[in-house]
Amino acid sequence: MLVVDDQEVFRDVMRDVVRATPGMSLVGEAASGEAAVDAVEELSPRMVIMDKRMPGIGGIEAARRIRARHPEILVVLVSVEVPAPEALEASATLAFLHKRQISARAVMEVWRTFGA
Repeated sequence: MLVVDDQEVFRDVMRDVVRATPGMSLVGEAASGEAAVDAVEELSPRMVIMDKRMPGIGGIEAARRIRARHPEILVVLVSVEVPAPEALEASATLAFLHKRQISARAVMEVWRTFGA
């Protein structure tokens, strides 16, 4: 799994969630949408959990770029806001989680539903 957020505190939380999720492992992290696109090319994760709103291209555009080149990768956008229609339109298999919902159980449910 690749974790992407411009806030280091949230990346720390996500590292802990990944460690607590059976069968999941962290392959890397990034602090921007641009870095996420590059990291996907380098690390080939099966799942990306990414903040919707970041400086630069942001999570929605990064998700579009990732899914255009790698439709097999599950991209999960997270935000403190309700999902915007453009976030859910970024790809057919894109999932959305509210940041307050982030847990090992939620990650497993998303993976079972969209990625497995």
